[in-house]
Amino acid sequence: MNATEPAAPAEPADPFRLDGARALVTGASRGIGRAIATALARAGADLVLTARSTEGLKRTAESVAAAGRRAESVAADLADPAEPARVVDEAAALLGGLDLLVHCAGVLPVDANGDTVMKPFADSTPLEWEPVLAVNLLASAALCRAAHRHLAVSPRAGVLLVSSVAGLISVPTMEAYGVTKAAQLSLTRSLAVGWARQGIRVNALCPGWVRTDMTAPVHGSPELSAWLLGHVPMGRWAEPAEVAGAAVYLCSPAASFVTGHALVVDGGLTLPDGGLAGHPKPMIPA
Repeated sequence: MNATEPAAPAEPADPFRLDGARALVTGASRGIGRAIATALARAGADLVLTARSTEGLKRTAESVAAAGRRAESVAADLADPAEPARVVDEAAALLGGLDLLVHCAGVLPVDANGDTVMKPFADSTPLEWEPVLAVNLLASAALCRAAHRHLAVSPRAGVLLVSSVAGLISVPTMEAYGVTKAAQLSLTRSLAVGWARQGIRVNALCPGWVRTDMTAPVHGSPELSAWLLGHVPMGRWAEPAEVAGAAVYLCSPAASFVTGHALVVDGGLTLPDGGLAGHPKPMIPA
């Protein structure tokens, strides 16, 4: 190593532990966000949890407490452009600093009743796109921007943006979601390079089809679910806990030389033609 080369971190006894790490997890009230928060706590991290649902945050905080770690809750709607910076600064104040930012919050277009909207692109409206852009993309940038000054003084700094396979493949009728998830991957790569010499690692996670409240309209429909799983070589839905393990890895010292990476957890969905395995692919439901 020459005089100007940054030193490698000391090798920990257990590289997958996060003992004492201070983490902010968005979208922590349910689904993948709750699973990741719980997994980080089991690995030793203390957390600030944020989401719109105070009741959901309470249940996640109970899971964190059951793992023997501290959990603080900050309710917020990240579609409000003022909220990301407030949440980050409150999290840093509550924890005495910030080591990890994990942005799990994400939305699909919804109608006036709150039901998921999936329609041909030509029939979509700017109004339907606005909340998706606000939470999935603009909040990603705002959270990272606000967290930078806290992460820059941390010896174990990391950012994890929970993107999606929708940012890697075509997703007709889900264009707003797919565009924002692809943009998260671009942001991940740029920040990984820009912040590398400051010791801040930036990575993304790309889950495939995961059984959550958000995907209930699909996994709750036997016909549509069967069609989707016909394109997944492993032939099943993932559970949120299966995504959480990958998140712990990317946040942990085990990934100390990993940055700018998008880790895909999709049961083989994004392999070219299912890995050319001749996997049967049913026709799209009528």
